[in-house]
Amino acid sequence: MSKKRAVVICPGRGTYGQKELGYLHRNHSDKTEFFSMIDDYRKSKDQPSVFDLDGEKTFSLKKHIPGENSASLIYACSYADFQDIDQDKFDIVAITGNSMGWYIACACAQAIAPNNAIHVINTMGSQMKDGLIGGQLVYPIVDENWVESIEQTELLQKKVLEANQHHGQVYTSIHFGGLMVLGGEEKALKWLLKELPKVQEHFPFKLPGNAAFHTPLLRETSDKAKTELKQDLFSKPQIPMIDGRGKIWQPYSTDLQELWDYTLGHQVHSTYDFTKAMEIAIKEFAPDSLILTGPGMTMGGAIGQSLVKFNTNNISSKLDFKQAQEGDNPYLLAMGDEAQRKFAIK
Repeated sequence: MSKKRAVVICPGRGTYGQKELGYLHRNHSDKTEFFSMIDDYRKSKDQPSVFDLDGEKTFSLKKHIPGENSASLIYACSYADFQDIDQDKFDIVAITGNSMGWYIACACAQAIAPNNAIHVINTMGSQMKDGLIGGQLVYPIVDENWVESIEQTELLQKKVLEANQHHGQVYTSIHFGGLMVLGGEEKALKWLLKELPKVQEHFPFKLPGNAAFHTPLLRETSDKAKTELKQDLFSKPQIPMIDGRGKIWQPYSTDLQELWDYTLGHQVHSTYDFTKAMEIAIKEFAPDSLILTGPGMTMGGAIGQSLVKFNTNNISSKLDFKQAQEGDNPYLLAMGDEAQRKFAIK
């Protein structure tokens, strides 16, 4: 039987929550050497063990949400999931990710070795330890059926312009399927939370514990990262990677200086276009399956909305996507979902 072509998608911040507590213990208790490597590194930084954090009896906002802990937890879950993908069944033709998921994608593609990846991810996750720079707010630009809404998009653009003129700096942080993630100063985001109409029950909402990632407000963070994390941490990828601009990094043509500069430069302080990355994944690599590594499934909506936007496999609405996910051959395999995980692993 021929292998299925698969694009792997790695998650970013905010994907390890209360439902994900115990994810490592449930799915990866056999990977002691990998977790020991992570925890030995974190111990040297006087940080708690990810395996212990995952094994806590209750989820704690104080323990599990801060970047210095959540980033390493998500890396541990996602990379361990990647190791479990059945590569006798799937030919992994490309890897991408959202936001922090770019670092994980680099690790999965071997552009950063696992021991170097924890150094990069832990360092970047700890940048806001002494205080967040700004924040992030989420608002949809699609209707409830995941069809683009010109009215909502124009309204959002109008309010962002008004916020910038009178209330503080706001930028497009992430294009996230049918959602727009805005990053900016707290006072501007607070104004937007009051001014934007409530839609689809819970929008707009502010992401807890997130700084203004992927905006010019993090230029100093980017500069600091470049002094702490050197180019020799990076290698040429073994699998093509798609970044947050839609650029493909190929195994034989990747320039390591450019990869280092993008990862700690543009990727940190400029808009991350996950929707574009999905478009390139779908159109350039023609996968038979998309595999979303855990933890969680919160990115499933953004992926589904991207499929609707590009009419992938004749998916043109939320209902079409749900129907495509039914049965024994779902197009998107979210490893954080036990029902779908079984299709991705041996």
